[in-house]
Amino acid sequence: MKPEPSTWTPQDRAGGPGQPEPPAQLRRIFGLFRPYRGRLAVVGLLVGASSLVSVASPFMLRAILDTAIPQGRTGLLTLLALGMIVTAVVNSVFSVLQTLISTTVGQRVMHDLRTAVYGQLQRMPLAFFTRTRTGEVQSRIANDIGGMQATVTSTATSLVSNLTSVIATVVAMIALDWRLTIVSMLLLPVFVWISRRVGRERKKITTHRQRQMATMAATVTESLSVSGILLGRTMGRADSLTKTFADESERLVDLEIRSNMAGRWRMSTIGIVMAAMPAVIYWVAGMALHSQGPAVSIGTLVAFVSLQQGLFRPAVSLLATGVQMQTSLALFQRIFEYLDLPVDITEPDEPVTIDRVAGEVRFADVDFAYDDKGAPTLTGIDLTVPAGGSLAVVGPTGSGKSTLSYLVPRLYDVTGGRVELDGVDVRDLDFDTLARAVGVVSQETYLFHASVAENLRFAKPEATAEEIETAARAAQIHDHIASLPDGYDTLVGERGYRFSGGEKQRLAIARTILRDPPVLILDEATSALDTRTEHAVQQAIDALSAGRTTITIAHRLSTVRDADQIVVLDAGRIAERGTHDELVARNGRYADLLRRGESADRPSDGLAAVSS
Repeated sequence: MKPEPSTWTPQDRAGGPGQPEPPAQLRRIFGLFRPYRGRLAVVGLLVGASSLVSVASPFMLRAILDTAIPQGRTGLLTLLALGMIVTAVVNSVFSVLQTLISTTVGQRVMHDLRTAVYGQLQRMPLAFFTRTRTGEVQSRIANDIGGMQATVTSTATSLVSNLTSVIATVVAMIALDWRLTIVSMLLLPVFVWISRRVGRERKKITTHRQRQMATMAATVTESLSVSGILLGRTMGRADSLTKTFADESERLVDLEIRSNMAGRWRMSTIGIVMAAMPAVIYWVAGMALHSQGPAVSIGTLVAFVSLQQGLFRPAVSLLATGVQMQTSLALFQRIFEYLDLPVDITEPDEPVTIDRVAGEVRFADVDFAYDDKGAPTLTGIDLTVPAGGSLAVVGPTGSGKSTLSYLVPRLYDVTGGRVELDGVDVRDLDFDTLARAVGVVSQETYLFHASVAENLRFAKPEATAEEIETAARAAQIHDHIASLPDGYDTLVGERGYRFSGGEKQRLAIARTILRDPPVLILDEATSALDTRTEHAVQQAIDALSAGRTTITIAHRLSTVRDADQIVVLDAGRIAERGTHDELVARNGRYADLLRRGESADRPSDGLAAVSS
């Protein structure tokens, strides 16, 4: 039985669509910077020093206007003027150092996030990838983390810098004239309220925008792959695919415009009011003087307005930073969804390591189901394959053949019973031992867009040229590689499309030979090949299988006649077992398959069955 097809979303595995409260999210975001708190402390010191230096200039300006110039004290005037110049130079140096350190910290945090998400995805079960569009995964890493770059690299420093500047400036303004300071601060609560409203609005739009970008990325990945191009052109759907992409892009255009314009008029109102404040201050000071109120000296008035103008930039920037942080929460939420996904297949706290694997494989009363709601795919499987022995598993489509083989390398874990390797439950083994012990050659051969040598060396990075050639000869592919203009340096093309199906299979076999695993899983490795090519590949498989424990999943019964033991699966249960001759003599399920040639005409129940 196969589970019903579904579209996988992180919420499906993370316990629903609910999101953590903003304070919890913020604590987690700040936690990303914890490894770099030493550098951030240096940034804080630079910011504080820069803020203190900045507010000194208006006081020096007041002294120039009220004392040095009116009293003709040229020495004091020169000293104060030099002080203002030195202040500007020191501020510039501090600003460059702040930018360098904060950008370095931000980029390191970005690197940590990318690596954490990639590492988490490497640990996810196979079902995750069979139900999740590749473009969605790519979008999380590229678009979501990329969209956070400005926030991560500059927001923390900007927040501290602007907050410190605002506090220092307000303190200096109070020192100059507390009455004018009160006038300047009257509208501040309104500005904060506006910025919070705008931030919430942009956060909502950003969530929709990132989903749309993920959808577009998935469309591009699927339709512009080699397989997608071949399918689109042979089906005459190129124009239809282009129209679909244009519609997706049009929706993204609308979201981008809404994202950029959300609250723009309200934020502009804040800018207009703050820019008009100097005029208000001049008016208040003039009216106070006219009504015989407390007088304000020209130097104090100019210095105060200078401070107020200096307050304008960090205050507006601080409000904008608040909006940006609320917007970025949507991006962080999408990344945290992936980081919080439960990993079903994990290494035990104290894993067992086997230095030399003999290769005995045992299925002890194994049950397996893809989910709690669906019917079991395998039930009560008891099998033992001695070290160096061979087992063939046959049966109709959907009987659970490939699923059974995936339990050995722990692509899935059993839901009942045990799968043992040399008497040890595979769930107790460390991942390195299991990866070294079990090799898989499947019908779907995956090759990277790299050279032949690089694809083979993926199995054994330290392999020499001689070892690679020996493996290729054993897989009967060396002569073909040598005939190519670039030999082993030939690029195989996207997913190996420069090679035929049989050639790709022999490259996969050479790759497995190079790894030299004691246990070999052959999952319908020749099912998609013509008879002539199958014969050549089968010779390579025979060379690969020699001396190894081999489990062969097959629908062409001609390829399993010589197996030590043949098992017929039906609806996830063992219907028959024995050698070829014994099963033929029994005249049961196996003999019926042999007579009707049913298996030869049916597709594999491999990944297609697993993913549905």
